[in-house]
Amino acid sequence: MDAWQFLFGRPLKARESESEEIGTSGGLAALSLDALTSVAYGPEAIALVLITVGAAGIHYLLPISLAIIGLLAILVLSYSQVIDAYPQGGGAYAVSKDNLGTGASKLAAAALIVDYILTVSISIAAGIGALTSTFPSLLPWTLVMCLGLLAIVTFMNLRGVGESARAFLFPTMVFVVGLLGVLAYGFFRPAHTYMLKKVPIASAPPHVSLFFLLTAFAAGCTALTGVEAIANGVPLFREPRQLRAKRTEWLLGILLGAMLLGIALLTVRFGVLPGGNTTLLSKVMVGAVGRSWAFFVVSLAITTVLGLAANTSFGSLPVLASLLARDRYLPQSFAIRGDRLVFERGIWVLAMASALLLVAVNGNTQALIPMFAIGVFTGFTLSQFGMVLHWRKTRPPGWKLRATLNLAGAFATGLATMLFVVTKFVEGAWVVVLAIPVIIFLFGRIRRYYDRAGRQLQVGGLPQPVTPWPRPIVIVPLAPSLTELTRRALSHALSLSDEVIAVVVFLEAPHGEDSQLRRVFEADWQKWNPPVRLVILKSQYQSVIRPLLRFINSIERHANQRILVLVPEVVPDSLGSMLMHNRLGTAIANALKKRTDVVIGMVPMHLPDPLGSGSRKSDGP
Repeated sequence: MDAWQFLFGRPLKARESESEEIGTSGGLAALSLDALTSVAYGPEAIALVLITVGAAGIHYLLPISLAIIGLLAILVLSYSQVIDAYPQGGGAYAVSKDNLGTGASKLAAAALIVDYILTVSISIAAGIGALTSTFPSLLPWTLVMCLGLLAIVTFMNLRGVGESARAFLFPTMVFVVGLLGVLAYGFFRPAHTYMLKKVPIASAPPHVSLFFLLTAFAAGCTALTGVEAIANGVPLFREPRQLRAKRTEWLLGILLGAMLLGIALLTVRFGVLPGGNTTLLSKVMVGAVGRSWAFFVVSLAITTVLGLAANTSFGSLPVLASLLARDRYLPQSFAIRGDRLVFERGIWVLAMASALLLVAVNGNTQALIPMFAIGVFTGFTLSQFGMVLHWRKTRPPGWKLRATLNLAGAFATGLATMLFVVTKFVEGAWVVVLAIPVIIFLFGRIRRYYDRAGRQLQVGGLPQPVTPWPRPIVIVPLAPSLTELTRRALSHALSLSDEVIAVVVFLEAPHGEDSQLRRVFEADWQKWNPPVRLVILKSQYQSVIRPLLRFINSIERHANQRILVLVPEVVPDSLGSMLMHNRLGTAIANALKKRTDVVIGMVPMHLPDPLGSGSRKSDGP
């Protein structure tokens, strides 16, 4: 077993794909952590807006949270219907492509790609940020730890979605059960004596404008990011895929709604305010259970799953990228599964893009937050509008009610998207506003390339009848010495054509050293006397390529007759031995690769590993 298989596991057969597919609990761990962990910053984002009008503004937290939970219910219902209508995955991209057209589908895909990259970066930065706030001495190592955690999540996903889901299941369950338990406990006892600051409960909510409430609503909508990931990743589930995916979507909606409601109720009940070095969620938990073992266990679980929430993007973006590749908006390599039956190219690109973003902001969560949620809410809006048109086309029983719900959801998410852009533009949202059109432009360039290539290759039609070309003129570039590699190359050339030319280039050297070398070579060639024409070229420069190209251009040939350049080359069986040999064949191939009248061939000769691992036995005669 080589090092790669030791790290990432043995290659899986196609029929073994079931071992890497996930169920409902695995779906929560693999595709739902982004949404579930948003309770750590979503309610606080609302509260930070509300307290700008005074402490009593926190009373608006509950009605705004209820509005967000209502939107969550609409999104869960909508994406459950998306799962049924588009079981191949793709979510907003698939819905937009089918109902809104090419332009909308590319906008949805670009927005989701930006969102998934940001999700990875923010999740990891937030997880490490929670760790450094607990242990301040680790603060100088923030970026290193961010990249280390990213490497771990990437590694687990390269081993397979099933492996990552199983690895992340335990901390997910501790987080969900622990937080719900702490919130439930807080309802049955008064605020704990460790409370830090309280809002006067009797205070009346201040009078505020509708725009102010909408701004707070939009800020809190960050708690809904990740709701779409399950619909994007339907192909990752075990059969029956649609049923398992919908169950996971419903369970996500119930758990997330319960957490948001519980945090809002206890925030108002305990009278806690956001701000300082302690998060709003931590203050609520302190109010419920004090600084007990339950508080520290759940806090540790929150820190862990915040970092692991990046896994949501690793489960969804590669599937989306594979669909884009099949539609020729991304290179086709994104649609190819690796040895572990995952879309490796999408995983690698997501990891590298997220790493670059983390380095750019030095692992600072606050620098990323203004860019967050715009992409996913753009996808929400397009998906909702697309489903409205889907119901109008299909008209199943009760379609009007479903279309009305989707239309209301589209209006709410569209409004939130515009508020995100307006209120966060200067703080960093402009990056997303610029990045999405750039990605759409790249989609168009890639699609035009594939369209042109398809026309030239006549994809979809039958080619002209096969007719034989004249046998080629075979040119064999040789080193200025006769070896076993020379014999193999010439023997192979003679089996392909009656016109074989061996070419040797002597580089001009001082003091006539090249002349002596040439005389020795010619004498050896006459003694050996192979049935091959020999051409000796001389180069005044230290280049073998230029005289060889001039010679190829000077050859006269019949119509449609090709030249086959057959390059003999040593292929060492170990990486270290490769440094001991020149790569003349590669240099010749690069120089001729644009010539349509010249074919490049290689005659490899494998050398045994110098450490004694044995030689290959497939070198031919």
